[in-house]
Amino acid sequence: MDRFIIRGGRPLRGEIVIGGAKNAGLKLMVAGLLTAERLVLTNVPRIADIATMRDLLIQHGVAVEDVNGDGSAYAVGGEITSTEAPYDIVSKMRASILVLGPLLARCREARVSLPGGCAIGTRPVDMHLKGLEALGAEIRLENGYINARAPEGLIGERIILPFASVGATENLLMAATLAKGRTEIVNAAREPEIGDLVACLNKMGARISGSGSGTLVIDGVEALQGAEHRIMPDRIECGTYACAAGITGGDVRLVGGRLDDLGAVVRTLEEAGVEVTEDEKGLRVRRTGALRGVDIMTEPYPGFPTDMQAQFMALLSVAEGASMVTETIFENRFMHVPELNRMGARINVHGSSAIIRGVHALSGAPVMATDLRASFSLILAGLAAHGETILSRVYHLDRGYEAVERKLAACGANIERVRE
Repeated sequence: MDRFIIRGGRPLRGEIVIGGAKNAGLKLMVAGLLTAERLVLTNVPRIADIATMRDLLIQHGVAVEDVNGDGSAYAVGGEITSTEAPYDIVSKMRASILVLGPLLARCREARVSLPGGCAIGTRPVDMHLKGLEALGAEIRLENGYINARAPEGLIGERIILPFASVGATENLLMAATLAKGRTEIVNAAREPEIGDLVACLNKMGARISGSGSGTLVIDGVEALQGAEHRIMPDRIECGTYACAAGITGGDVRLVGGRLDDLGAVVRTLEEAGVEVTEDEKGLRVRRTGALRGVDIMTEPYPGFPTDMQAQFMALLSVAEGASMVTETIFENRFMHVPELNRMGARINVHGSSAIIRGVHALSGAPVMATDLRASFSLILAGLAAHGETILSRVYHLDRGYEAVERKLAACGANIERVRE
């Protein structure tokens, strides 16, 4: 397995180009299952999860063309020859569950393995299945697989989600585009990536309204067509590199970053003493004074995102005073705490909350990544620490961040990947 070796203590200065959003790109590739025509996606992030999704779509028989030959654009579409999503692919990535709705809508049947992904919580698929049953699907769970049928096709219905689940919203949204009649999804997730998916589906001929409002209204159509769509910039990557500028006392321009997408992340950075301004190229992030402790609670959008919790915990570990981070989305998302404490952080976990007492400096140490976002929290700690940090199991990181070592090194970080 690859490792990163980081020698900390250098403020980051320079430019980092923000890539396409992982959490939008994966769902937009799945949208290619809804049409026999070509859906061309540009600004595709070159990350491991996209490669896994490409393999899954090819397994279903659809064509996936690397348009530029470098993984930055894909054309997806064609006839579906298999409606089974096997365990060996689905177990690598939870987003694979999102093929269920489109396969069911277009082919009227699907067999999808129960998903895998980061071990950060149970993340049950109950809402996906109950929503599809409300649309008329017959569902059985057998031998680790979801077996779904809709012999007469899906039929529009009013669905009230008990929780604003991003995955359930996306699965039901895509399925409803080809259902008969009108579907309403009440308490729908409002993340910007869902807005990006809605925009793309409407380009393909879907009839969806209410994006960002919490209630999506979908009038089903008989078929969707091809389209071209540019994937939105990755707000989590943007927020992560903003934390890198903050924790190192640097000054970094995040090219392509969008202030509106970050919402609560920008407000929290500013409370902590990190300045964020927008210009014609994107965002400028800099820190000129000391970091200050803040309290954070993760919530569905527009609240503070759970995908930024670990990165902020690293930032707050060297802030003046005490901070509290409360995790309300996933129950196992504090696995990075013992690793940060190995580097000299003072973090105590009490149930779903972590108390952070800022220290003057962290110390380099051998640490191990436990999930995608936790991986980067340890990089952030290493960038700020005295001495050398060795981060193992960086395959977690490669699932969701593109060219990390090159982007950071271009801003002055002393970081290298060691291949074993």
